[in-house]
Amino acid sequence: MDAAGIGIVVAGVLAYAFFSRKLEGTPLTLPIAFTALGWLVGSGGLGLVDIDPSHGVIHTIAELTLILILFSDAARIDVKRLKSDHILPIRMLALGMPLTLLSGAFAVWLIFPEIPLALMFLVAAILIPTDAALGQSVVSSPFVPVRVRQALNVESGLNDGIALPLVLVFAIWAGAPSASGAEASGLLGFALAQVTLGPLAGIVVGFGAARLMDGAVDREWITGPFEGIAILCIAVLAFAAAELIGGNGFIAAFTGGLVFGGLIRHPCTFLYEFMESEGQLLTLITFFIFGAVMLPDAFQHAGWRAFLLGLLFLTVVRMAPVAISVAGLGLSPPSKSFLGWFGPRGLASILFALLIVEKYPVEGAEEILAIVVVTVGLSILLHGISAAPLAKAYGAYVAKKGECAETELVTELPVRHGLSEGRM
Repeated sequence: MDAAGIGIVVAGVLAYAFFSRKLEGTPLTLPIAFTALGWLVGSGGLGLVDIDPSHGVIHTIAELTLILILFSDAARIDVKRLKSDHILPIRMLALGMPLTLLSGAFAVWLIFPEIPLALMFLVAAILIPTDAALGQSVVSSPFVPVRVRQALNVESGLNDGIALPLVLVFAIWAGAPSASGAEASGLLGFALAQVTLGPLAGIVVGFGAARLMDGAVDREWITGPFEGIAILCIAVLAFAAAELIGGNGFIAAFTGGLVFGGLIRHPCTFLYEFMESEGQLLTLITFFIFGAVMLPDAFQHAGWRAFLLGLLFLTVVRMAPVAISVAGLGLSPPSKSFLGWFGPRGLASILFALLIVEKYPVEGAEEILAIVVVTVGLSILLHGISAAPLAKAYGAYVAKKGECAETELVTELPVRHGLSEGRM
């Protein structure tokens, strides 16, 4: 990104900051604002910013953003409390995700029957993760029952890390047909190392970091600002350790976050504060690049079938599996539809797609990227503009019901708000 691009991003952050309180609860969400800004000044609009998507800096930003999101989202989930009173997200992850993968691959087959089976599953796996930040008014709205918004919050915090091994396996499978026998055997060994050594490195780093952090806090050796900096270092250390031993660094970041968040005794306020400020700047830059480069490029390769498939992923492919996964828990049909609709596709899908295009020899990568980008673009728009009004309408609906399955008390786990407070 050149100086003009940096200046425009900074100016955009300042402009949004000055009006952030006025914009809370409105359809103009941060992802919409910075995607639109990128489109306006990028190759799809005025052409004021020249960004080379293959530039090393772009991929470094993308990788660092993904590392931080995987680590922090996992660290803020209390697994012990999750098992005790969060049956909704457990069902959505354990049953809903596999069903979404299968229904997603089936939808790709219906719309693009000519592409290989491995690519069908790869597209579905990339589009499994949800991004609660795209519907922030839902997961932080006081109108939506705690049980429902926490189900979406927990699901979005864990499903990107769970989906990542699937993405890697399907990417390796998709590249296997073009490999010789020896190369195919090597790919199998590579896949096994990625999904076994990665978690191992994450466990070791997460355990050691939690113990060291607790010790430093107990002895008052570490200051508050450096607690946030230490989180960045721990996440990157988990990534680097896994890569050095042949594992997958992103899986290590996710696993390290789970272990770190589950073991540390002191409140992780420093983690949340860091991700709500410094970490979110990386997110904004990613959405800006998405609008400036990825959307215009995708529109050149995407036809009507890509848009149809994107709409299917946001509706039937997501909503039917969610409804099946929460059956028998006493939720009303509107609640099942609400949970199903608010499965936005966002940052994780963008970064997964970039990772595959850059590092894996997958034929049809441009087509995959176009489908993913179109789906995420539709999600940014549709979920962004519908979050606030539907949250209020659904909250009023549940309030009329009184005491019901939707209002059962559950533990509130931290929500990643972004740069706005996310309250209405």
